[in-house]
Amino acid sequence: MPDVLVLIEHADDTVAKASLELLTLARRIGTPVAIAVGGPSPSVVEKLGGYGASTILSTDDESVSSSVTAGVVGLLASLISSREVAAALLPSTAEGKEIAGRLAVRLDAGVLTDAVDVTSSGGEIVVEQSVFGGSTVVHAAATRGVPVITVRSNSVTPEESPATPSVETVSVADDGGRHAAVTSRSPVSAGGRPGLTEASVVVAGGRGVGAAEKFALIEELADVLSGAVGASRAATDAGWYPHAAQVGQTGVTVAPQLYIACGISGAIQHRAGMQTAKTIVAINKDAEAPIFELADFGVVGDLHAVVPQLIAEVRERKG
Repeated sequence: MPDVLVLIEHADDTVAKASLELLTLARRIGTPVAIAVGGPSPSVVEKLGGYGASTILSTDDESVSSSVTAGVVGLLASLISSREVAAALLPSTAEGKEIAGRLAVRLDAGVLTDAVDVTSSGGEIVVEQSVFGGSTVVHAAATRGVPVITVRSNSVTPEESPATPSVETVSVADDGGRHAAVTSRSPVSAGGRPGLTEASVVVAGGRGVGAAEKFALIEELADVLSGAVGASRAATDAGWYPHAAQVGQTGVTVAPQLYIACGISGAIQHRAGMQTAKTIVAINKDAEAPIFELADFGVVGDLHAVVPQLIAEVRERKG
């Protein structure tokens, strides 16, 4: 089977959940080949092998790792030109989409973004996309070249498929296009909460929270449930919470076991980013709010009165 190149996000001994999802999808359409910029640690190699990577192509080339997207584009273009490749899969992050766009132009190939599924039909790679706020499903295929595909996080459940990958070191000649470079890195200090896309519990606040300082109540509920904090676009646009926490069509897609929407009306753009959660609880004082159409459990009431009671009950049950 032809190779499917998967760009891996990893740091230290950790592999991003989105990368494991990409490997799961890659196995459906070919032989997964993981691309790891920066030497992967033994635990990263083991993790990638556990999810089906047959080969790990690694580079410690400073000209690749220190450049801003251009080095990775050059590396992927070189690999696609020298191997039999069915498709290239990348995460649908801001960086992933920029790399995908540049790579498609470099290869004169089709680019498909924000896929939620990838399959092979009659030798053709077909992607499924959820558009118009999740109201319409589209199936699309590239008509020229090797398809370059970005996949939205939490679109598929990562499935293990143990393999023993070979690790190869690769390099690529500098083509002179790397004009922007990373001069320093400052790791973000990790808080006590899980990452938004990785969390099994997400508590999100919307316009009904009322103010930035009142998000402390949302954070408190998330903390007692060992969950992550999300926000609606209305809340982030108002400056009440960082845009990185925005859940929705133009933000992050989450699929936790439990999603608690506090003071969120449930506009279709927000629902597109959380509707695949296993259990949805909505708290809103407007009984006609659209979020109740999607919720498994709903509480009609003021979140500032309901959430403190919920926090107290959870703490009591946890002992």
